[in-house]
Amino acid sequence: MDLRDNRRDYVQARLTRDSLLADPMAQFKDWFAAVLEHGGLPDPTAFTLATVDQHHRPHQRIVLLKEMTDSGFIFYTNHASAKGQDIAANPHVAMNFAWLEMERQVRIEGTATKLNAEQAESYFRSRPIGSQLGALASAQSQPIASRTELEAKYLELEQKYQTEPVPKPEHWGGYLITPSRFEFWQGGRYRLHDRFEFKQDANNEWQITRLQP
Repeated sequence: MDLRDNRRDYVQARLTRDSLLADPMAQFKDWFAAVLEHGGLPDPTAFTLATVDQHHRPHQRIVLLKEMTDSGFIFYTNHASAKGQDIAANPHVAMNFAWLEMERQVRIEGTATKLNAEQAESYFRSRPIGSQLGALASAQSQPIASRTELEAKYLELEQKYQTEPVPKPEHWGGYLITPSRFEFWQGGRYRLHDRFEFKQDANNEWQITRLQP
């Protein structure tokens, strides 16, 4: 399999310094709105979350963005999962949104902190009942002998909670990622991509720098 000629040129748009908003969260929301308006993009809220464990080994996986606030980005998971254990050891994380159909990417670096129990409970109650049961059935990231065992646990819980609320698992909750760096990437012809970095200075003000592709 020869992959050397598997490529395409990027010609949809340009990104200029004058077109950028001064606030990177506002810029992100502007691009995210364009993603939703574009239509047809699968899983527009999906992003790669990168963490580093206590032995300095990096890990990454796809998770779903569930909320944006003025403070940052919120996602939910099991705190006892591999990603939760990594964050407990090292709260510095990185995010990557890849909207390649629009020839755009956004990289974000920041710090993850747990949401309070009330926020986690409120979101858990908003989930479909199947997702609630799935969270309760799975000890995320732990070994299991077979899928049959997992499905049997799910069916057992489904029978048990037919007439009463599904309890939120003790270790299930959310994280707020507070960003300290953004990079907006717009694919360019001849691989001359447009890249702009937003980085906070000593006064927590955002400084914008064009980066070479």
